[in-house]
Amino acid sequence: MLKFLINKEYGAKHNLKKLVYKINYIQQNDIRHLSNQQIKHKTNQLKKQLHNGYTLDQILPEAFAVAKEAIKRVLKLEMFEVQVMGGIVLHQGKIAEMKTGEGKTIVSILPAYLNCLNNYSVQIITVNDYLARRDYQWVKPVYEFLDLSVGLIQQDMPKEIRKYNYFCNITYVTNSELGFDYLKDNMALNKSEVIQPNFYYAIIDEVDSILIDEARTPLIISGPAEIQTDKYFKSRQISEKLKLELHYEVDEKNKNITLTEKGIIFCETSLDLKNLYDVQDPWIHYIINALKAKELFLKDQHYIITKSQIIIVDEFTGRLMEGRRWSDGLHQAIESKENVPIQKENKTLASITYQNLFLLYDKLSGMTGTAKTEEIELDKIYNLSVISIPTHKPCIRQDFFDLIYKSEYLKWQAIAQECYLINRTGQPILVGTTNIEKSEMLAKMLDIYTIKYSILNAKPENVSREAQIIAQAGQKYSVTISTNMAGRGTDIILGGNAKSITEITLSKYIKDIVLNSLKYSKKQLDIDTKVIHILDKSLKSLKQCTFIQNMPYNQVDSYIAQIPNLQNNNIHSQSLRDVYNEVLLFYKNKFSEDKKEIIKLGGLYVIGTERHESRRKDNQLRGRAGRQGDPGSSRFFLSLDDNLLRIFGGETIKQLVKNLKIDDDIPIESNILSKSLNAAQKKVESHFYDIRKQLFEYDAVINKQRQAIYSERKKILESDFLRDYVLGYAESTTKELLTSSETKRIDDSEILNNIYYIFSIPINWSTKYFMPNYSQSNIVNLYKQIYISYDLKEAYLENLKSGLIRQLEKYYLLEQIDLAWQNHLERMQLLKESISWRSYGQQDPLIEYKNEAFKLFIKMTISIRQNVTYLLLRSRLILNSRK
Repeated sequence: MLKFLINKEYGAKHNLKKLVYKINYIQQNDIRHLSNQQIKHKTNQLKKQLHNGYTLDQILPEAFAVAKEAIKRVLKLEMFEVQVMGGIVLHQGKIAEMKTGEGKTIVSILPAYLNCLNNYSVQIITVNDYLARRDYQWVKPVYEFLDLSVGLIQQDMPKEIRKYNYFCNITYVTNSELGFDYLKDNMALNKSEVIQPNFYYAIIDEVDSILIDEARTPLIISGPAEIQTDKYFKSRQISEKLKLELHYEVDEKNKNITLTEKGIIFCETSLDLKNLYDVQDPWIHYIINALKAKELFLKDQHYIITKSQIIIVDEFTGRLMEGRRWSDGLHQAIESKENVPIQKENKTLASITYQNLFLLYDKLSGMTGTAKTEEIELDKIYNLSVISIPTHKPCIRQDFFDLIYKSEYLKWQAIAQECYLINRTGQPILVGTTNIEKSEMLAKMLDIYTIKYSILNAKPENVSREAQIIAQAGQKYSVTISTNMAGRGTDIILGGNAKSITEITLSKYIKDIVLNSLKYSKKQLDIDTKVIHILDKSLKSLKQCTFIQNMPYNQVDSYIAQIPNLQNNNIHSQSLRDVYNEVLLFYKNKFSEDKKEIIKLGGLYVIGTERHESRRKDNQLRGRAGRQGDPGSSRFFLSLDDNLLRIFGGETIKQLVKNLKIDDDIPIESNILSKSLNAAQKKVESHFYDIRKQLFEYDAVINKQRQAIYSERKKILESDFLRDYVLGYAESTTKELLTSSETKRIDDSEILNNIYYIFSIPINWSTKYFMPNYSQSNIVNLYKQIYISYDLKEAYLENLKSGLIRQLEKYYLLEQIDLAWQNHLERMQLLKESISWRSYGQQDPLIEYKNEAFKLFIKMTISIRQNVTYLLLRSRLILNSRK
C-alpha cells in the first residue's frame, strides 16, 4: 500500500513537471512579447474561451503563463518552477505543502486568477486581519494589471463595503470573518442585507491552522440572555473552599472536573440544597465552571485582562481573540474569579463548525508548510489530499536532539545561558514559548544577562509591533521571544527584511516627525543614523507632500506599503518614491553584508522551550530556520515537568531517567527519550483528532437540518410573493391536526377548537360543514374555507395599507423560522450534553442523538407552520394615523 502511494505521488509530481514545462514555454514564446495592454486583454479572451465550452483545465497553461508574466512585470519576481507546481496543486483542489519561505502568497495568484475567469468569486482565506491586509496590499496591483477586481474584508468594516468586497473577483478574508458573515447572512430579514456570494472556490493559507487547530471550536453568534450574577459569586466562593483530590478531581487531558462524593455533600451543605443536580434549579453547572476557572484556565496563558475585560488568548497562535467568549457560562465564571464586571450570558442564535463551513465550497484547496502529519484527517473529513512540493533549494537546517532536564528551573536556566553564549557570537536566535507568562519569565532572565531582545506575545502593546519584530528577527545579534508561532506568515530573512524595515522606518518617521512635528533622537525612533540623515534631507518634500498632509494618521502604514506601485507621477509622490528607494537600497546593502556573516555563524538558531501537543507545531517552529536553502539549526529544551511529558508521557520516561542515575543539572540526550516523546505526541494528536471527529459527527446531524432551514429561508428571502407559501403551510397544518386526532385519539370538540383558533373559522361553519365527518370532500371544503379566511384577511390588511400583507408574510415567516431555530439549537445542545448517559444502557449515543434530533426537527417545523398560519390569520393590526 505504501509503495502504491509513493508511486502515485511520484506520478503526480511527474505530471506536474510536464505541465510546468508547457506553462513556461507559452510564457517565453507567446506571452513575454505582448504589451501590458495586450496582457490585460488576455483576461477577456480566456473568459470567452470558457464561455465557448473550454474547461478550466484546458486553458490552465495559458492562464498560468499570463498570471506568471503579470507577477514578473508588476512585482519584479520570476516565479520558481516549484511555485508553479504549487499553483497547479491548489487548482486541483488539494493541499500544497510548501516549506517556509517558498513564497506561498504569490503561488495563490495563479489558481485564483484561473478560477475567477468563469465569473465566480474566489476567496483567499488567512488566519488574521494583519496577514489578509498585508497579502491584499502586496498582490492587488497584479490583479488590477490583469483587469480583475480584488477586495479585502477586515473586522470593523461597514456592511456596504463588505458586500462590495465580497463580490469582487478575488477577496482576501479571515476564516472567522467569513464564518460569521455566513451566519449573519442566514439571519438577514431583507435580501439587500445579504453580503456574501455563493461559495465556489477557496484557497486557505495556513490550512492546517484553520482546518485542524481551530476546528475544535464551532463558530457561534449569540445574543444576551438572563444573567444570574449571584450564582457565579457563590460558586466562586465555594470553589475556593473545595480541596483538590478530597472534593474534586482534575482531568487535565480532557480539561474536565469531577466532584467526589464528599465534594457533592460539601456543596449541597454550603448551598442548603437537597440535590445539586436538580433540573429545576441546577447548581452543578456553576460549581464545575468555577472549578475550571480556578484549575484549568490561567491568566496570561489562556486569557489576559485588559480594560476590565477578559480577552481570550488563542492557544494555537498566541493571538488575542477580540469579541470571542467562552460559552456555557465559563467566561462569566472567569470574570467572577478575576473580579471584573460579569457580562450577560449568551444564547446561541446561530452556529456552524469550520468543517461544515468549508464543506459548503464547490472546490477547496490550501497551502501550508506542515500538513503531512495530519493528511489522514484532512482526507477523511475534507476530502483533501496533501501533495508535498519540493523546495527551490535543498533544506540544510540541522535539527539537534532534544535536551531533557529533570526540573523546569534547570531547563530555563539552560535556555537563558544558551541565549547568552550564542548571542555573543552575533547569531540571531528565535525562542518559541507556549504562553505569555513563560515568555515574560524568560525575558526577565535575559535582563539579568543584559541581553537585548524583542518579545512577541498576545499583550496588546506587542501585537501592534508584530510585523516589525518578525522583520528584525533575522538581524545580527537579535534575540526574539515569540509565543506559539505568533508572526507566522512573515518570513525571517537572514540579515534583516529590507522591504519590511524600510516601510516600518518610513511609517515611524512620517507619523512622529511629519504629522506630529515631534522632536526626536536616534534612540527614541530606533532608526539607523544614516537613514535619519537620508530622511532629514527629504523632510521638506515630505512635509509638502499633499498625499501625506491629507492622510489620516491610521492610514499611513497601508499607504507606505503601496509606495512602490503608486501610479501618480506628480513631483511629491515621485520624491516620496525616491526617498523610499534610497532607504530600501541602504538597508539592502547593509543586510546583504550582515547576511554573509550570519551564514558563517550558522544562520537562525531556533530554541523550543516545550514540545507542543502535535509534531506539526514543532515542525512549524523548526521551519522558521533554513529558509530558501539558508543554513539554520533548532533544538528543544525540555523538562520532566513539562505538560506533555507530565500528562501524556506517563511514568515511563520518569522511570527511565531515574534508572540512568544522572546528576540533576546534567541534561539527557537520548534517542529512546525522543521516541517516547514522539509516542506521547501521537497520543495527543489522536486524542484531539477524536474530539474533532466527534464534533464533526454530531454537527453533521445538525448540519443537514441547518441546510434545510437555510435553504427554506433563502427561498423566502428572495421571493416577493409568499401567499402560496403561507397557504401551503396552512394545508400542512390541517393535515397535521387531523393526523394527530387519529393517532392521539383527540375528541372532535378539541379538533374543532384548534381549527377555529388557528384558522379563524366561524365555529358554526365547522359544526355544519366539517364535523364529525373527515371525508376527503369535507377536507377540500375546509381548505376552501381557509382560502376564504385568508382572502378576507388580505382584503382587510390591503385596506389598511397597500402591500402590507406581502410584508407581513415575509416578516412572520422569517421571524418564526429564526425563533424556532434558536430554540432548536438550545434543545440540541442540551440533548448533546445528556445523550452520552445512554451508553450505560448499551445504546450508541450518536445513533440515539440522530433519532432524537430528527424528532425535535419535526416538532420545530410543525410549530413554525402553525405559528405562521396563526399569526397571519388571527393578527389584528391598527395603523395609527397622525392628526
